[in-house]
Amino acid sequence: MGNLQIDILGTSFAIKANEDSEYLNKLLGYYKRIVNQLEESGSLHSPLQISILTGIMLCDELYKEKGRKVKFQTALEKNSTDEEADKITKSLIDKIDQVLK
Repeated sequence: MGNLQIDILGTSFAIKANEDSEYLNKLLGYYKRIVNQLEESGSLHSPLQISILTGIMLCDELYKEKGRKVKFQTALEKNSTDEEADKITKSLIDKIDQVLK
């Protein structure tokens, strides 16, 4: 079980979760990067608006990744060529690497 201290958008609180602290810190770091991008764009100023749009952006990424997973599973079920499976796998690995940076 991990602990995480969250200090973002003028709010501070601590949580406990079933994931380890290192993983939780990576998630928070990724979330903060998206928040910072939105803040730097200058189009939003309200912390609530920024947090909502950040959540929508993360949902968009997750939804797209789930779609890719379905395509990958469908390709495997149809016994597609190894080349197509390699292409999809590489795409998923690249996306995971981007998220973990």
